[in-house]
Amino acid sequence: MKNKSVFVAVLLAAGAAFAAAQLLRQEAATAAVAPPAPAAPAHPNDLQYPQGAAQLALIRAQQLPSVALPAGETLNARVAYDEDATVRLGVSVAGRVAAIKAAPGDRVRAGQTLAEIDSPDFGAALADVSKARADEELKRLALARAKQLGAGEGIAGKDQEAAQADYTQAHAETVRAEQRVRNINPHGDRVQGQRISLVSPIDGVVAERALTPSLEVTSGMATPLFVLTNPNKLWLLIDVPETMLAQVTLGAAVDVESDAFPGQHFKATITQLGQVVDPNTRRVLVRARLDNPERKLLPEMYVRSTLLQQHGQAVKVPNSALVNRGVYTYVFVQSAPGHFQRRQVRMLTHGEDASYLGEGVSGGENIVTTGALLLDAEMSGGAQ
Repeated sequence: MKNKSVFVAVLLAAGAAFAAAQLLRQEAATAAVAPPAPAAPAHPNDLQYPQGAAQLALIRAQQLPSVALPAGETLNARVAYDEDATVRLGVSVAGRVAAIKAAPGDRVRAGQTLAEIDSPDFGAALADVSKARADEELKRLALARAKQLGAGEGIAGKDQEAAQADYTQAHAETVRAEQRVRNINPHGDRVQGQRISLVSPIDGVVAERALTPSLEVTSGMATPLFVLTNPNKLWLLIDVPETMLAQVTLGAAVDVESDAFPGQHFKATITQLGQVVDPNTRRVLVRARLDNPERKLLPEMYVRSTLLQQHGQAVKVPNSALVNRGVYTYVFVQSAPGHFQRRQVRMLTHGEDASYLGEGVSGGENIVTTGALLLDAEMSGGAQ
């Protein structure tokens, strides 16, 4: 009986030990899965996570610079060719495309051949010049003989006068024929027979080409055969409400953004103010010169433009970085890896997608743009 009691006691002790070991293993596993809690802050507006905290994967900070203050709301604008650096080429005579030497996107130099046009009309114009010059030379010799004979009274005076009139008419015809050739070929392009070369008058890029092999072309075509431009220079056409005209001045800077290049900013300068208000939209078209050194923006793109004040700086932040508490606005600044600080800021302007902040932050600081609400919840929960 005594041995049986000892055996039961041993079994009970073994079971208790096994249960305790299982409980320890479960607690260890739970501790390994649970994310580390943020460390106790040294200041009520500070929050710090240990290295490897799961919350850090949900937080993104970005270094945001100081920029000029906007003069008003963001306006719609359109990119266009800089007409001061753009050439539209056509022909002034009927003909047929014999050869094409340039394609859209090609860089060309001034004087480079773009296409060759075979033109019977141009050949006829050249032939008229040759005939007019030959007839003029013939009439010049006849006039010279008439003058010699007239000096010795070998011919009547009226015959000499007739020779002078014939020569004058022949010279006028030569001038007319030569002028027609110059009108057909105003730039003095290279000519071979009745084939005329269409050459580039500027250094630039072939932006558009509207001709194909053997295409019949004529003068006065609605579409130019080639459009050449300098892609580094563009115009920005801004629709400005008449209520903002007092804020628009020549030489003012413009900040430009495009959905094609999120987060990138382009610079423009106002060069011309519109003189007419559109009666339908009550807006005025303002033109600015747009710098495009990387050639990212293209003509006919729609962009967003912001007129900038000449004085004053602010930090532009996306609205996702803002945390509103009553009448106060806060942002979180990452001062070190895993270390965040909540700051009260003064909002200067509030836009649809972004806002401009004055006091509270400085340009160049790492501002949390994703996860600000998470940090605010963590900090509020820790304070409770």
